[in-house]
Amino acid sequence: MTMKTTPALVPASAAEIVREYGPFAGAGQIHGITHDGERVWAATGAKLLAIDPASGAVARTLEVACDAGSAFDGTHLYQIAEARIDKIDPASGRVMASIPAPGHGRDSGLAWADGSLWVGQYRDRKIHRIDPATGAILRTIESNRFVTGVTWVDGELWHGTWEGDESDIRRIDPQSGVVLELLQMPQGVGVSGLESDGADLFYAGGGASGKLRAVRRPARRN
Repeated sequence: MTMKTTPALVPASAAEIVREYGPFAGAGQIHGITHDGERVWAATGAKLLAIDPASGAVARTLEVACDAGSAFDGTHLYQIAEARIDKIDPASGRVMASIPAPGHGRDSGLAWADGSLWVGQYRDRKIHRIDPATGAILRTIESNRFVTGVTWVDGELWHGTWEGDESDIRRIDPQSGVVLELLQMPQGVGVSGLESDGADLFYAGGGASGKLRAVRRPARRN
């Protein structure tokens, strides 16, 4: 049985939002978020937007189905679209392969780490590690809140939550699912997609606000 921990016992701090981007023309919703080392990609339903984090300008647009989580493996984009996950050539936007999504259309966040895709299951409060070639579930991690965006950085597993008007970004133990750290978003500010830039920032999608937010990642404790 997965152990649970109460938020009162978890190190918690207010999320430091360092910048907001958007809303973007023609993009009413922000779903998945990923980062390719230079640009932030935002899934908006029918278009993936490549955003320059320095200027906030949309550098490129790919016309692809994108209604949930996004990921980047260093070469290709992966995008949840209804009940499937598409592997996309970021240069052309061509869908190169597709696999079934584990939630059969109830999937949320998406991340790439250690040669696998990690898929959030919103209301099931789970994160699945899946085979990117077949979609087979390799293992499952339980959380104690709804799971939106998912990201790995420096061996740490973080995911977004969004229930009612409350949302946070939390680090969980990748084995037990126990919550280790919380970044509490301001009241009414939600987190849909989530991605790390690999350094000191998270990028969080803002759902129906149409905004993308950069959030300071806490310094690592030695």
